[in-house]
Amino acid sequence: MAKTTTAYVCQECGSSTAQWAGKCPGCEAWNTLIEEVTGERGPGKPSSDGKVVALQTLNAEIPDAPRISSGLAELDRVVGGGLVPGSAILVGGDPGIGKSTLLLQAAAELANAGHTAVYFSGEEATAQVRLRAERLGVASAPVGLGAETGLAHILKTLGESEKTPDLVIIDSIQTLWSESLESAPGTVSQVRACAQSLVRYAKRSGATLVLVGHVTKDGQIAGPKVVEHMVDTVLYFEGDGAHQYRILRAVKNRFGPSDEIGVFEMRGDGLREVANPSELFLGERDNVSPGAAVFAGMEGTRPVLVEIQALVAPSPLGTPRRAVVGWDSSRLAMVLAVLHTRCGLQLGTYDVYLNVAGGLKITDPAADLAAAAALISSFSGVALPVGNIYFGEVSLSGAIRPVGHMAARLKEAEKLGFTAAAVPAKLGSDAEETGLRLEPIAHLSELTANFPPTGDM
Repeated sequence: MAKTTTAYVCQECGSSTAQWAGKCPGCEAWNTLIEEVTGERGPGKPSSDGKVVALQTLNAEIPDAPRISSGLAELDRVVGGGLVPGSAILVGGDPGIGKSTLLLQAAAELANAGHTAVYFSGEEATAQVRLRAERLGVASAPVGLGAETGLAHILKTLGESEKTPDLVIIDSIQTLWSESLESAPGTVSQVRACAQSLVRYAKRSGATLVLVGHVTKDGQIAGPKVVEHMVDTVLYFEGDGAHQYRILRAVKNRFGPSDEIGVFEMRGDGLREVANPSELFLGERDNVSPGAAVFAGMEGTRPVLVEIQALVAPSPLGTPRRAVVGWDSSRLAMVLAVLHTRCGLQLGTYDVYLNVAGGLKITDPAADLAAAAALISSFSGVALPVGNIYFGEVSLSGAIRPVGHMAARLKEAEKLGFTAAAVPAKLGSDAEETGLRLEPIAHLSELTANFPPTGDM
């Protein structure tokens, strides 16, 4: 016979314990254990007999996954070429970043193309969604709209529709609740159970499911981590409120590359796709000021040129400041140590500020050389040559290591009118013929030799 049990579940990591404690034994977070009542099947036989699973060989023919265009080329690019029927996508992002706007535009484009799209909002009334649709200019799109948070009602509506929807959007998964659980909406148990039921529906029906997820103060999707394992694709919608651009980044994708990005520009009438993000990030560049270097980076399969800005100023403090925006502070500390030890730049008494223009966040290690060039330029007070780009990984010995996708980086820079490139001395095997003048650098000291030893500050 089924019985109910009481457990205390951490709302941060999802670990469960039989007794309440002030600190979670799993993640050691304080005051995160919430009492939840769940049902368990008693000992005995399973509810139904199992079935024999047909096994296949590894060399069986693999058909290509069918795709449905969302109508937004940047979204299709990030998910791998289009929406895959029966797949589940989780989209996370900061409040107000534009997640609902993006998905409503995608649903409208898909519906206008003859497909069926259903949008369930658990945070807004239908009137509010209609107002947003009017602002975006998509109010006439035949999108099914509903305001519901009950999981059973949503599944009943989807199951009894005349035609299986091609796209189902749930905004958001944290607002849903299941009658089988006594815990409140948004708790770990509710999020896990609702996500599991919706993913099961998507796999069974062939509809593409998109779940919107809230994020924590650390930028991670709230709720149990198992939800990210359930879905096929996890996307993060990133951006800075002070800038108009937004980046849709794939961190997990079973049907395409997991590090692809799509770039959008937020405007009054919605999101506009940016086909060439390099022009967006370099549009207001100052070519004559010291401390600015253009970095040719890679975001997934897309080359992106962005300006790295540095400011080195004498510090009145005993411990100089090190401030970084858009880059890893640990890598800045490493580059400063290499400049000090291997190149003789005495930066220990200077404040150092580093910024990636446009608010873009860079994780590519090839940005080391561009950051070092910007720091050297600011320290010496001499601007870098106009028309140069920089990329290469700096090792602890000061050597410049080769990086991947050199041909794509050089091709993008040449397309935007750059004339020269400071690159690692050992060119990669993928470096093709280019019209740029290559300036190979084997050691970081070769870069500092072109500047005065001290700053004119």
